[in-house]
Amino acid sequence: MSLSVAIVGGLHTAARKATVAQLLRDVPDSVVLHHDLATATAGTVVRTIHDATGLVDAGEAPLSNDCACCALREDLVPELRRLSDAGTTALAIVELWDSVEPKAMAEVVAAAGLTVTSVITAIDPALLLPYLGNGDDLADVGLAAAPTDQRTVADTFARQLEYAPVLAILDSPQADDEDRELLTQLHPTARQVPVSGGHLDGDLAGADEMELDWDEFLANAQADAPASFRGAGNCASNHDGAAPGTQPQSPLSVAALAGFDVEAAAAAQHPACALLPSEADNHGVTTFVWHCARPFHPERLYEALEDLTCAAARSRGRFWLADKPDTLLHWDAAGGALCVEAAGPWLASLPDAAWEMVPPVRRAAAALDWHPEHGDCCQHLVFTSPGLDRDGLERLLEHCLLTDAEYAAGRTAWKHLPPAFDTLLEI
Repeated sequence: MSLSVAIVGGLHTAARKATVAQLLRDVPDSVVLHHDLATATAGTVVRTIHDATGLVDAGEAPLSNDCACCALREDLVPELRRLSDAGTTALAIVELWDSVEPKAMAEVVAAAGLTVTSVITAIDPALLLPYLGNGDDLADVGLAAAPTDQRTVADTFARQLEYAPVLAILDSPQADDEDRELLTQLHPTARQVPVSGGHLDGDLAGADEMELDWDEFLANAQADAPASFRGAGNCASNHDGAAPGTQPQSPLSVAALAGFDVEAAAAAQHPACALLPSEADNHGVTTFVWHCARPFHPERLYEALEDLTCAAARSRGRFWLADKPDTLLHWDAAGGALCVEAAGPWLASLPDAAWEMVPPVRRAAAALDWHPEHGDCCQHLVFTSPGLDRDGLERLLEHCLLTDAEYAAGRTAWKHLPPAFDTLLEI
């Protein structure tokens, strides 16, 4: 029997547990592997294996270099290989611990020669905005995966949500049309599949009380934003439907065995060629896509970071800074915190001979933004939020651009503008 591997993750613990339980019910000969990183402070990571009838096996993996995620990686692959060699398991469900991000685990499993057939993030739509607006450090809520883990709840949740091609949506009586619309606009290409189960509000302290009003979040984020800016150092063979011997009975089980392309998933998240959402406006939620073929003035943009970061529940994309005209910069904001980092050169900055070494997906993304004079150098930012002030945001962004006189001075003059972003970029 060929082993398929489905990775299920997400900070919404109740939704994740319901997803795993449904897969165990719906896919014959399936098991779930889970590594509990909460015990890492005691020096070990606890591994459990369950099937539909209950606990099958349990063990401990020692910490590697004081890193719980490293211990997970080093223990997971041998366990999956053991299941594969035994030949009695059709689907191995890897249930990730709360703050573990699926991208790293999918790449580890695929690199080991095992077949990843799906990556699923489990979502309780009623908790979408509270988690996306939570700027707390994972360490402060007991969810850090390592002593050096500086991620926040919001940015971790955003990456979990946006990486997975499948979203398992818990049937949540507290969710409304705005919640569901926000989810759709944040990840419009995802396959959404329903999951039944009792409604719990997750394990984050206070999460069940986070009836977060967007105006309230905006006010809080505005107050906290200067301390929230984060530089780059703070950021961190397919099956055609079902494995042999399985008879999928639900959309979730079909999605778990549908196939997954690790390289394509990574490309969809890379700042240079990310598949960003399109314009949308429905049920009080707006996605504003801003394109411009003129660089930002570094000082004016820096002065506006607080307002721009707090203008939307989620914003992301790539941007062009006048004093660094050859460098593609990544914008990634959630929970009132902003991460900016250099993501390599713009394609237009490379010599022609280097283009052959650039992946086709990158060349395709550059072609969509291509300008006769500047090539792919541009602003391509996307802001998604309930209650978005689209017009005010557009005016603020345009204010941050070079003026006509500054633009006419040319690239040599641009490079001598004040380097306001050097601290954020750790230059």
